[in-house]
Order: sequence, then structure tokens, then C-alpha cells
Amino acid sequence: MKTRKLGDGLEVSAIGLGCMGMSWAYGPAPDKSETFKVLARAVELGVTFFDTAEVYGPYVNEELVGEGLKPFRDRVVIATKFGFDIAPAEAVQGTSRMRGANSRPEHIRAVAEASLKRLGVETIDLLYQHRVDPAVPIEEVAGTVRDLIAEGKVKHFGLSEAGADTIRRAHAVQPVAALQSEYSLWTRDLEAKILPVVRELGIGLVPYSPLGRGFLTGALKSDAGLAQDDFRRTLPRFQGQALAKNLSLVEALTEIAADKGVTPAQLALAWLLAQGPDIVPIPGTTKISRLEENVGAVDVTLTADDLAKIAAAVPETAVEGARYSEAGLAMVGR
Repeated sequence: MKTRKLGDGLEVSAIGLGCMGMSWAYGPAPDKSETFKVLARAVELGVTFFDTAEVYGPYVNEELVGEGLKPFRDRVVIATKFGFDIAPAEAVQGTSRMRGANSRPEHIRAVAEASLKRLGVETIDLLYQHRVDPAVPIEEVAGTVRDLIAEGKVKHFGLSEAGADTIRRAHAVQPVAALQSEYSLWTRDLEAKILPVVRELGIGLVPYSPLGRGFLTGALKSDAGLAQDDFRRTLPRFQGQALAKNLSLVEALTEIAADKGVTPAQLALAWLLAQGPDIVPIPGTTKISRLEENVGAVDVTLTADDLAKIAAAVPETAVEGARYSEAGLAMVGR
């Protein structure tokens, strides 16, 4: 497995593994033993970068990742996140336990301590602010994580879905190792203003949903294949006419992939990797076959002609529908 660096010293595999879907968001979670097999196979394939968060579940994803990776702790980098106020299960009426952003210093500290226990580790390798909290100056957030780093509880600081000014202000207080934001062939809005800033500051970029939440794999032909509790059913891009139009983009991508002798997923990931050596995508999966397919993208070389064909086949302006619902966009905070 090839490696890349995030920030000025965090070395990770060129492709990581997003673990959210192992317990949340994409329908029924797989059996725990099967999840552990996926995690072990990832390590065997050379994946060293694993992504989780307290809100995935909530909480259960960190426990799952921590337990599954315990035998390999000295060989992996685990990233987790703070930044949301999560209601106790017994206090919730309905399904959502999310009560909005919360990056108050005391809350960050409480989350970090809880995450250390759930992950079963002595130090969090990479701690992201999951979403910017408009009620708390980013300088206070960065300062709190800086103190946690000084105490040996955290190694590196990250941001997620942050804007350019926020990134600069945070980095001035505590160097930011990585920015995690949605980035793929069909979500490219950060290219104009965000990517230049992170590169100026030497910050790595960790694209989540690098396969368009599975859409760019070509496996999804209609919303009929989505479980009733799959959150993609709430996303505009997966609904009605938008879905039909977007499927034509995947068909074009599939043709290019076939000519290269690779899968659409490998082509989409290889395209991301070709955007720069500071980019480390974290595709998620619960299946070993998909994991092996995704990891294979590291060995796919794209020529200038290939990149031009891909750009022509999947222009950003051709993607139909917002990436989140209105409620979801409000949570992104950028």
C-alpha cells in the first residue's frame, strides 16, 4: 500500500476506510463478527487510516472500531470527531438524538475522554471538529485541542466542512493536519476556495463520500435498492428526476472504466488520488469484496487523456440536486 502525509507529519495509507456505515445511516448494520473481518482484511491490505465519530450510532461505531482494531493498534491511525450535542437515548421522542452543534471547550474535553474509553486507546491519533459551531470562536476550539495535544490525549487536529476563514484562524492557533470534507466527481465545490487554502497551509484533504455515497460505483440503478431507513432516501440527488439524470453520468463513467479495465469505483477513486498527493479518500464499505476493489484504485494510473475524458463525462455542472436536504445543509455549516 502506498502512503501519503496529512499535514506535516501524519503518515497514512493512500486510501483509508470510512467506518460510519458499519453501524449507522445505510440500513441495517452487518453482524459484528463480519465487521471485524472487514477491519482485519483492511489492515491486511495495508490500510492504516480508519475514520469514526461519536455521533455514528451514536457511540457504538467508536466501540466497534476500537474493539475490531485492538489487535492492530500499533499499525493503524484512528480518527474520530467531536462537535455535536447528543441527547440521552431515554430523553428522545422519535429517532434523532442530535440537538445541534456543541464545541464548547468543556464539551470537547468530555467527548475526548469518552472517545478514548470507547476506542480503548491512550491517545486519539486525529481529532476532528465534526462541524463548525457558530456559537464558539474557532480559536477557542483550536486552543482546547492544542491543550489536549499537550496533555498527550490527542496527536493531531482536524476540521470538517470548514470554510476558508475558519481554517486559517484555527491553523494559526493549532496546526491543522487534515480537513475532511465531501469531495468526489459529483461534489467539487471546494475546489475554488477551500483547496487552495489547505494547500497554502500544508493541510491534507480527506474526502468523505468519495464515491458519492455509493452512487459512483454504478451499483445503484434506482432507489428501490435502498433500505427504508437508508438516509440517502432523504437526499435530493437520490430522488425522482434528479436520480434519473445522475444515473446517465454514471453510465458515461462506466464506459470509461471499462476501456481502462477497471471498475467505476476504482476510476472515481483514482481520479481523486490524481488531484494531488495531499488527498486521502476514505470510502466506506461493509463488504470485503468492495474493500478490495476500492484499495485496488491505488494502482490505477490515469493519463492526461483519461482525466480529460472523465471531466467531460462527469462535469460538475451536470449533477442534479443538492447533496443534502435543507436541514442537512444547515448542519454542514459552510
